[in-house]
Amino acid sequence: MARKLAAVHWLDWGLWSQHRLASRLGARLTITGGFLPYPTDAAYIGWGLKKSGLRAHALSRRRKGHCWLLEDGFLRSLEGSDSLSHSLIIDDLGIYYDASRPSRLEALAATPLDGEQQDRTLRLIKAWRDHRLSKYNGGPDPQPIALPHAYVLVVDQTAGDAAIAAGGASAASFQKMLSDALSANPDCYVVVRVHPEVVSGRKQGHYDPALLRANPRILVVADGSHPALWIEHARAVYTVTSQLGFEALLWSKPVHVYGMPFYAGWGLTHDSLSAPVRRKRIPLEQLAYACLVGYARYFDPETGCPCEIETLMEWISLQRKQRQRFPAHLLAFGFSRWKQPFVRDFLAGSKPVFTRTLPSARAPDQPIVTWGHKHSAELEKAGYSDHVLRIEDGFLRSVGLGADLIRPLSWVIDPEGIYYDARSRSRLERILAEEPFASAIRERARALRRTIVEAGVTKYNLQHPEQWQRPPGGKRIVLVIGQVESDAAIRYGAGPIRRNLDLLKSARQARQDAWLLYKPHPDVRAGLRQQGDGESDALTWCDEVIGDVPFESLLPHVDEVHVLTSLAGFEALLRHVPVVTWGQPFYAGWGLTEDRGMTAEVLARRQRRVSLDELVAATLILYPTYVSRVTRSFCSPERAVQELLDWRSERKPAPLRRVVARLTRKP
Repeated sequence: MARKLAAVHWLDWGLWSQHRLASRLGARLTITGGFLPYPTDAAYIGWGLKKSGLRAHALSRRRKGHCWLLEDGFLRSLEGSDSLSHSLIIDDLGIYYDASRPSRLEALAATPLDGEQQDRTLRLIKAWRDHRLSKYNGGPDPQPIALPHAYVLVVDQTAGDAAIAAGGASAASFQKMLSDALSANPDCYVVVRVHPEVVSGRKQGHYDPALLRANPRILVVADGSHPALWIEHARAVYTVTSQLGFEALLWSKPVHVYGMPFYAGWGLTHDSLSAPVRRKRIPLEQLAYACLVGYARYFDPETGCPCEIETLMEWISLQRKQRQRFPAHLLAFGFSRWKQPFVRDFLAGSKPVFTRTLPSARAPDQPIVTWGHKHSAELEKAGYSDHVLRIEDGFLRSVGLGADLIRPLSWVIDPEGIYYDARSRSRLERILAEEPFASAIRERARALRRTIVEAGVTKYNLQHPEQWQRPPGGKRIVLVIGQVESDAAIRYGAGPIRRNLDLLKSARQARQDAWLLYKPHPDVRAGLRQQGDGESDALTWCDEVIGDVPFESLLPHVDEVHVLTSLAGFEALLRHVPVVTWGQPFYAGWGLTEDRGMTAEVLARRQRRVSLDELVAATLILYPTYVSRVTRSFCSPERAVQELLDWRSERKPAPLRRVVARLTRKP
């Protein structure tokens, strides 16, 4: 390829505004056009068959240079064309949707695959279908009830789409396509899918919706729903040049084509037009490999670095899955202003409406979103105790305390209960009781646990210079963890023992000859929460009170950890430290802890014995929701851990934030 690129964009603001373009092209970019000089031995770039692409092509011929035409890849992004694209096509021969001349895609498609490429392509096609992907992936799946029993799918496109004329078609092609679909399928409905940009009102399509709806056999889909399910259940797909025809091939559907798009003319489709002589019969895998692997470049949405298509597929699949968990409209009750942006991020795909007062009535089955049990009494009094989504901090939360108003990386959103409330089953408890835990997720959990332990990652990841050494004498070291006594975790998860001082007394009685360490809760040490009742007398019942020594640095030196319901017990289990529970935390009762505070009711629900890796899989992979602080999109726990490490290496939060937190916190 050329050593440098000339960007012909003096009349193309879209090309000019793409600040990542030079790095994605991997070449030095210079600007030309108008009165600016034209370089020699350069590749002129432009966007497809738009003005910049036509100018680039003309200049390359006139100045005997190269021409690179750019386009988005076939797996582009989560949202529509206004969002950042995560793929890029660079074609030095033509452009894939222009059937009048060769393209680099045609050259790639004509190349036979070796065994490894064939196997990879089959895996990609399966993943495309399993994840139900498309070029754009922001729309929700249609409700299954909306799908007719038997139908063929007719795909409309936007009027003036360059791919239509470049594919040898016209507006008349759409009318013929619809007519043929109706006559060839008398026993089927004909579903006409309106293009998303027509749905949004930004462009026009080729059909009059009113005329379409006048025909009882035609169903118009103009809701912006994702196309994958419509393709999956269709008997056949009719298209002019839309990419959905290619996607239908990936679903093994009969595809009737009324133009000459990039996927036609290879013997894979039913074509109304004659194919260019340069296109020969090839297997689907060969075309799919050329389109999805050979032709496009992909960029990791989380790092911006080049990646393989599999990485992008997994990321988009995660976004789609997370965005469809809850209904489109939610009522969010009682959230402070500083939490509201986080609620929107963690509930992306739904639209929460924030309120400080409960309406007298709500729509049937409309969930109410609230913070844990903070407003349970108000909800119950108003008759809103069912259909509640309860949010709480996750187990890998941030660098810094939640009370310091630090942005969270993970929350849990529970439609059944909440993990710290032992009075009833939560979604986490159901996962632990019922999830089959296949070998793949156990292995993933094992790797995640090792990463967390080796990196010293905890819930808050506080960094302090103090260290602690085991005292001489060879005594057994028992670490007792304090909590904020007013926390819901104690109110709803503790047993008879509910005070830190009583926990200390019980630990002393149970381990009379041990060296007892007591570590107060970080919020109490920071002055953000009140000390527990009698907690100032802790030294009466222990040998030492530990201050700002990081919890994870203590664990290699202790023989046992005692807790009420603290998450510290779970973090100790991750490091194979024995744990004694005096309350009913989520990780107790599964055969991994010594339990001294469990009620018979809770024990009856927690009969299953799980391994440590299964506990980790449920608690850190299947139950929480993670949102990247970099992209503000959903991310995996593995990515969250990496971001925690990067975050921890940055400068500490300004002290002013803690002052603001103290001043604004309600008593």
